[in-house]
Amino acid sequence: MEEKIRHILATHGKLAVDVASLADDSNLFEAGLTSHASVNVMLACEDEFDVEFPDESLKKATFSSIGALSGVVGRLVEESA
Repeated sequence: MEEKIRHILATHGKLAVDVASLADDSNLFEAGLTSHASVNVMLACEDEFDVEFPDESLKKATFSSIGALSGVVGRLVEESA
């Protein structure tokens, strides 16, 4: 899952650094993720994993790191199964 999320971030995140250089707990906003790009990342994750982010997941903390995003998406995938 984290590899797919890294690919989504590389494609839609418009980060200032190479996604491959980021640790799972690196701050994505410090790496250049903007609020606009986070919406694009969210939409790409919804398409890729066939989930829908609930309102309570639409917060900065969800998109703060690869690990945080992977955790939220993982829970959504489990809930939709």
